[in-house]
Amino acid sequence: MKIFFRQNASNPTQAEIIVDCHKMTIREELAQTRYALEIAYSNFDNVTDPDLIDCYIYEVNAVLKRYRYLLEQAAKMNLLPEEKPTV
Repeated sequence: MKIFFRQNASNPTQAEIIVDCHKMTIREELAQTRYALEIAYSNFDNVTDPDLIDCYIYEVNAVLKRYRYLLEQAAKMNLLPEEKPTV
């Protein structure tokens, strides 16, 4: 028995679904990375031991690099809001 499936024009294609999921994932990762950056800065502000200060400096730098990378990816996919010109 053969079964034929038709795809209606109103249904999104598999590629569109994957792109939408990827966009959502980047937005979620940006939010998580922003939160991780807040935590790293908070920890840096609250330590006094020189070794821990070094540790949090490295952590802040690592999270910042990840955040910049995600921003670049979001910009490539046009996920960032356009800035309004100031008058």
